[in-house]
Amino acid sequence: MITGNVLFHITSRSEWEHALQLGAYRPSSMRDEGFIHLSTAEQWPRTAARFFRGRLGLVLLTIDPSALASEVRYEWADGERFPHLHGPLETSAVVLVETLVPDAEGLLHIAPRETL
Repeated sequence: MITGNVLFHITSRSEWEHALQLGAYRPSSMRDEGFIHLSTAEQWPRTAARFFRGRLGLVLLTIDPSALASEVRYEWADGERFPHLHGPLETSAVVLVETLVPDAEGLLHIAPRETL
């Protein structure tokens, strides 16, 4: 059961699949900056447009913050407060993984789910 607001993170499908094998996601930002960049529901589309425009092979991770072992701190970046995870992201805290696809202008959107 998810308690509170969910958080989001954009990564490549290959990085996520590697994290599933290890049980935790540790992107280069943990080494370089000491945290994992996250977004709120309102922030992730702007993050996608600014940093990932037109890219293929990406997924949007939906994270249950109550399932995280490490601290989430809201810190200022680009004029607003973004959630930063100060530790690895346990794969068990990810409640949904959705494929992102660019439109004709390169803006990323969640791909429609396949139905049977």
